[in-house]
Amino acid sequence: MALRAYAEVTSLAEALSAEGVRVELFEDERDDLPDSVFPNNWFSTHSGGHIALYPMCTPNRRGERRYDIIEHLKATYRVQTVTDYSGLELDDVFLEGTGAMVLDHESRIAYVARSRRADPIALERFCTNFGYEPIAFEAVDEYGIPIYHTNVLMCVATDFALVGLRHITDPGRREQVVERLSARREVVELNARQVREFAGNAIELTGASGRILVISERGRAALTDDQVRVIERSARIVAVPVPTVELAGGSVRCMIAGVHLDRRPRA
Repeated sequence: MALRAYAEVTSLAEALSAEGVRVELFEDERDDLPDSVFPNNWFSTHSGGHIALYPMCTPNRRGERRYDIIEHLKATYRVQTVTDYSGLELDDVFLEGTGAMVLDHESRIAYVARSRRADPIALERFCTNFGYEPIAFEAVDEYGIPIYHTNVLMCVATDFALVGLRHITDPGRREQVVERLSARREVVELNARQVREFAGNAIELTGASGRILVISERGRAALTDDQVRVIERSARIVAVPVPTVELAGGSVRCMIAGVHLDRRPRA
């Protein structure tokens, strides 16, 4: 299974490179970190030269933090600050990056499904430091089980947002999410089956020919023709098979930690 997951990560990187997306790909240094294919949980980068490191809920995932990767980013891109929240783990306070938060960079909103992996103390610190407004809500799956990573539930792109609205339990909060998202973009509602098939676990990137929505083949197959038409008015869909990785509960979005940093000029 590990070899199949490795092959899927490699294929995703190759697909992105073929689209003209710059990819930073790192080899694992350990063989006891099965969730290291999901780097977006332990760090994120932000325009203006900022990096955040996050406190991880599960002890075996804390070993995924690699400071050599951060040093590589600092050497390759313009980095002004690195804000490290990982010390909050000592107090059982967790915030698992852009898995726990779906960030609307344009409106400066952090959408968060409440869970043990998205502690309000850490969320408030992040939002204060990085200039986001938190909008937190309770969200459960079709069986009433809490959704612990928000990026399974929603994807915010430039001109559209994919959201499993019915998973947000409070009608008032649901209405607020729709209102805030629709101020800048078209809201595409996902049903429970589509969320289960990872249709919401997608990410918009910029390729050589413009914006692309990167999604798994499984997620793409779950979308309706009408939903695809809305997406394709703004971004071309690039679907990649990652069936082994999806067995671990995440999909394409979880496999990508976006780089929002300016490159250093070449000497």
